[in-house]
Amino acid sequence: MGSPTHLTHIAAPAGVAPPPAGGYSHVVSGSGRVVMIAGQVAVDERGDLVGEGDAAGQARQVFENLRRCLAAVGGSFDDVVRLNYYLTDVRDLPAVRVIRDEFISADHPPASTAVQVVALALPGLLIEIDATALIAD
Repeated sequence: MGSPTHLTHIAAPAGVAPPPAGGYSHVVSGSGRVVMIAGQVAVDERGDLVGEGDAAGQARQVFENLRRCLAAVGGSFDDVVRLNYYLTDVRDLPAVRVIRDEFISADHPPASTAVQVVALALPGLLIEIDATALIAD
């Protein structure tokens, strides 16, 4: 996975500490069509929960759903400039990062935010991720 030429990733601007665990850039800029992808959760095409009680299993389904959403508009994870993570338990973040690294380029990661929430929209959900992409014209 390489960086698309329409995007610039800055892992740590001057005077800003680098990401402690890596895996994200503080700044991503670029040009193209802006694509906003709603929060994706661990449900399959039938709406059934995948990976009950398993953060890594749920993360894999979430990233697959994001991949399908990106493909629907002619994009890929290389076009993603921002990911927002919502977890019911922030201690699941290391397991989620392992799955993220299967989908996201370590050389040019998007800007990211992770927050712990009390609950998500459906019982049993552990993670939700939304995305913003810039797809070259």
